[in-house]
Amino acid sequence: MQLSKEFKVSRKEPGLRGTVKSLLFNEKIVKKAVENVSFQIENGEIVGFIGKNGAGKSTTIKMLTGILVPTSGTCYVNGIEPYRNRQKNAQDIGVVFGQRTQLWWDLPLVESFTVLKGIYQVSDFDYKNRMEFINDILGIREFESDPVRTLSLGQRMRADIAAAIIHNPKVLYLDEPTIGLDVVVKDKMRKAIRELNRNFGTTIILTTHDMTDIERLCRHIIIIDDGKIIFDDGLEILQEKGELTETVKQIFTGRKLDENDEN
Repeated sequence: MQLSKEFKVSRKEPGLRGTVKSLLFNEKIVKKAVENVSFQIENGEIVGFIGKNGAGKSTTIKMLTGILVPTSGTCYVNGIEPYRNRQKNAQDIGVVFGQRTQLWWDLPLVESFTVLKGIYQVSDFDYKNRMEFINDILGIREFESDPVRTLSLGQRMRADIAAAIIHNPKVLYLDEPTIGLDVVVKDKMRKAIRELNRNFGTTIILTTHDMTDIERLCRHIIIIDDGKIIFDDGLEILQEKGELTETVKQIFTGRKLDENDEN
């Protein structure tokens, strides 16, 4: 895998004159979002894919999920080029983007699951077993009859993860799954992620700004900065690399890698 992605954006000079000029001439410049990104993830790993805001995480994930087509290079997820075979890739992956949902806002939660069951062609037998597992690890039975719009943030995040794994994907992408949650709910989410990985061997790619997520879930860490991979190794190696300290501090808002969490 080696990916690059460029975007054309309008050049705009400051002030009113710059605004008028951009309207008349609309000069375009090329911005490199990701440059020669390359890494390999083994089946069944939980990988922390981290970096500052704007570092290229989302662009990379969108190429891996088939949402974006790379400007150059190629990648394979379970032997598939995601952007060339989106339908097959979609059958094999689950995606949770923090601020977006695939749930139907005004429907009871369980009806969203029923719709997704049909979309992914999950058999009645597999669906029953899957929902039992989901209820065990995520505890959604207590609010599955409620409209999605009435759910708390923690409930909706659990519901989004449930929706992403109904079809038992081989790879699960989680974007900030614990953001905005209280300590108790965060702990439940981490336990659910571990159970999913342990029971089904699901490969999980996790983006987060919460170092506790990384410490408790990941052994393989990939750091992207300014569109380039600057670290791709184990957590214990990262803790030993002093030259990465400042970058890591910026990502995790000053929290050191070896600090212990209270919960």
